[in-house]
Order: sequence, then structure tokens, then C-alpha cells
Amino acid sequence: MTSQALKIGFVGLGIMGTPMAGHLIKAGHQLFVFTLGKMPEEIANGSATQCVNARGVAERADIVFVMVPDTPDVEAALFSQDGIAAGLKGAAAGVRKVVVDMSSISPIATKTFAQKINALGCDYLDAPVSGGEVGAKNATLSIMVGGPDAVFERVKPLFEVMGKNITLVGGNGDGQTAKVANQIIVALNIEAVAEALLFAARAGADPARVRQALMGGFASSKILEVHGERMVKRTFDPGFRIELHQKDLNLALSSARALGVSLPNTANAQELFNSCAAHGGKAWDHSAMVRALEKMANFEIGQKVA
Repeated sequence: MTSQALKIGFVGLGIMGTPMAGHLIKAGHQLFVFTLGKMPEEIANGSATQCVNARGVAERADIVFVMVPDTPDVEAALFSQDGIAAGLKGAAAGVRKVVVDMSSISPIATKTFAQKINALGCDYLDAPVSGGEVGAKNATLSIMVGGPDAVFERVKPLFEVMGKNITLVGGNGDGQTAKVANQIIVALNIEAVAEALLFAARAGADPARVRQALMGGFASSKILEVHGERMVKRTFDPGFRIELHQKDLNLALSSARALGVSLPNTANAQELFNSCAAHGGKAWDHSAMVRALEKMANFEIGQKVA
């Protein structure tokens, strides 16, 4: 229980949003919630107040969190007829409300959204997360924040309820830029681990033992530890779905194009994800990128060399 209970809004109660909102409720805050899908039982049976739309959430809460899948979803949550912005217009005198978007979306669109919310006399933070469903459930998410220092400090105690590694990266849009950078690094590491283990297996070495040996050297990484094991054991249940990583790499590539930057290896990783999706794997864990490489090699990790 926190020393000061706040009126908190939460829009978007999916795989990530549900446990995140749950942590805020457990911390003693008064929550006002809305989601397009079925209200999760753990939220419906708790103390949160269910609202009929996002506007109702914003009318009642002083700080509103958004956790939805993609850029168009955030735009709809914010600026549709019954969206959050419509509820912000009724802000009480002297109360400067805050909108905190924790979705992973376009950095360029984020800056526009922030300007529109600021024009209503309210503050805006972009605060995408890394850590997946496990991190959301365990309140160990890494949170990358963009926005004014003073607003960040105001919301930081709430971030600390949901995550562990919380960083103010810079101004609005910079949090989303950091998340895109994170997803580039993760995708390229998955590709590197997949290529290495496939090479080792095709050469006749035991991929599990190769992975174990590499874990003790300079090649060691979280991706090699967790996703390398998934590749060896063929456990591709998500996790983090390929279709979500495709969305994030689309953000990277479209933003890079707008900036005049070439990201050749990011584009290659996206093509491997595209191949997996074409073979029915958009809901596979992103470690299953290895399957695209295996198809090109006509050989699977774990298969015996003839």
C-alpha cells in the first residue's frame, strides 16, 4: 500500500496491461479502467472502476496509462470521439493531468500525439517497456521514458510499481526511439544465435553443448541463454510473438527511411520473420526466427547429420 493513493486510469488490458494495472491496484491506487476486449477476470473482480469508454477514464483519473498494440490503436485511444483527449478537456482548475503511453509505437507519431495533448493543457510521457509478459507479471519491466523531467519525477513512483530499470531517455519520442533500438538489438542477436547454432548442428556438433560452451565466453548473452535454449529444445510457444516483433521492426525501418538511415541487417531480420509468418508462424515466439534459416539450409537444429 502506498502512502498516497492516486486516481489512476488504465486503457488497454491485454497480456501486458492486465498485470501492470494489477500492480497499481495492489499498491493501493484507485483505478479507472477501459479495454476493447473482454474485461479480464482479475480486474473485473477487483476494486477497479470499469468505464464505458476511454473518455470516462480520463474524466475521472489524474494520470492515464495506455497499453495497446500499435500506433493506430494509440491514436484511436487518444483522439477518437470518446477517447482520452475528450475526457481531458474537463480537467479541474489547477489539476494538470498526465497521459502515459506505454505501448510500443512510432517515435514520429508520438511527438505529434504529445503536442496535441499538451495543447489541451496536459502533460505527456511515452514510456514503452521491455521484458515481455514475464516482466509485466513480475513487475520487473525495463521502462524507457520520453518527456519533461518534472512530469517524469511525478510519475516515477508509479513506474517503480511496474518495473525495475526506469530511465528518462530525453524528450517526447525518445522513449519510443530507445524501444525501437532495443528491438533492433534483440532481433539481430536472435539471428546471430540462430545462425551459430544451426552452423554448429549442421557441422555435426551437439548444439546444446556448443551453447553451453559459448555461455562461458565473450559470445554470452541473454538471447543465447534463453532463446538459444528454445532453439535447441524446440520450444517456440510465446513469449514474444513474431508478429509483434515484425511490428517493431517496421517502426525501425520506416523511421530509418524517414531519417535517411540504412539498416541493412534489420531489414534482413525482418525478412526472416516474414518467412516465418508466411509459413504460419506469426504467433510463434520470436526465437523461432531460426526456422526460416533452417528451411533455407534444409536442416533443423537437433537433426542428425547423415
